[in-house]
Amino acid sequence: MTRGQRNHNPLNIRRSDRTRWMGQKARQTDREFVQFQSDLFGLRAAFRILRTYLCLYGLCTLRQVICRWAPPEDGNNTDAYIDCVAERSGVRPDAFLDWSSADKLIDIVIAMAWVESRMKLTDRDLVRQAYLLAR
Repeated sequence: MTRGQRNHNPLNIRRSDRTRWMGQKARQTDREFVQFQSDLFGLRAAFRILRTYLCLYGLCTLRQVICRWAPPEDGNNTDAYIDCVAERSGVRPDAFLDWSSADKLIDIVIAMAWVESRMKLTDRDLVRQAYLLAR
């Protein structure tokens, strides 16, 4: 079981003293990553961050989103990350994204969960519920 799976944090969202997430466990034993009560809340947090990227920061392509999510200066192979998410989600790296494209964003989050935690999210209804909770 990967760290993201144990933490119910499929996209490995880092802890921050400034943010308290819905569904975050009261007791946090992982020093780096948020621990959630269930995958639903970990996915919801991921969608909230993506919404911020798209709506507040104006990042409107998969490439822009992933370059911020997993920047190369943090030691990530960002190009490989982009390629994998693009292939698994069917979304081109430079295709326009917006918050209302639920199916595309769900496909992207499912693919990012694979890259981050090797999670095979097969329950699209759960992921869609997290998207809806993030609105």
